[in-house]
Amino acid sequence: MNRPGVQPIPVLPRPDWLRVRFPTGPNYLDLKNIIRSRSLHTVCEEAHCPNIGECWEHRTATLMILGRICTRACRFCAVTTGLPVGVDEAEPERVAEAVDEMGLRHAVITSVARDDLPDGGARIFAETIRAIRRRRPSCSVEVLIPDFGGSEEALRIVMDARPDILNHNIETVRRLQRKVRARAFYERSLEVLRRAKEMVPDALTKSGMMLGLGETREEIREALRDLRAVGCDIVTIGQYLQPSPFHLPIVRYVPPAEFAEIKAEGMAMGFRHVEAGPLVRSSYHAHEQVQRATAS
Repeated sequence: MNRPGVQPIPVLPRPDWLRVRFPTGPNYLDLKNIIRSRSLHTVCEEAHCPNIGECWEHRTATLMILGRICTRACRFCAVTTGLPVGVDEAEPERVAEAVDEMGLRHAVITSVARDDLPDGGARIFAETIRAIRRRRPSCSVEVLIPDFGGSEEALRIVMDARPDILNHNIETVRRLQRKVRARAFYERSLEVLRRAKEMVPDALTKSGMMLGLGETREEIREALRDLRAVGCDIVTIGQYLQPSPFHLPIVRYVPPAEFAEIKAEGMAMGFRHVEAGPLVRSSYHAHEQVQRATAS
């Protein structure tokens, strides 16, 4: 995606251990048809997730509500930026229908940032949670939310719908926040997680960040300590992959062994579960994350 005034930066070639297969297979095609038939969107597609083939073949997809146009322009993200138009009031029910038809045991719902809406889209999140519960009561629901501009009222709307997991990503370490994120703040993200836990203490809270943007190991440890300090239960840590020459460059590829070390450090800090690896994303192996976190 060409961004006016932004000079292209060559994309660093991927090492062999970061290559993935081209998505295909009967389950992948079936999910694609279900999603298309209901005019829904997935972050798997919009954000160019490298795991789409594996996840969809295992009948796992992260549905993206509130349209496909984001009001923010984070420099790591491939989702289209612009001015969204309106809200689709029928979307929550269509999402619930798709979740039921896909036979999901764990549904992950996310959205673009909707700074144009008074509640940031919180009401549609809540209605989607309730629609899934009505149609498929056995399915646990995880929501990956934006920060709603720091609105406690908007967060409460979502938490009142009782998601099983409230996920909000810090994305990167404190020092790199302004370079990486648009209109988002490190302390605000921590506050979202803290408030969510206070509102519904038995709900799991979750966050995630990318590596390879120039952070140090001590900065990663600091971020993990900050997340534990606000009661965060689950953390996901993956490799940043530059979506195009117009996005932030990759400083380095973090080897799998280093991810394993960081996972061990995180578990020692008291997280219920740490998912860490080059291809890990917020919803990667999400159902397994829930099982491990609730078993601990």
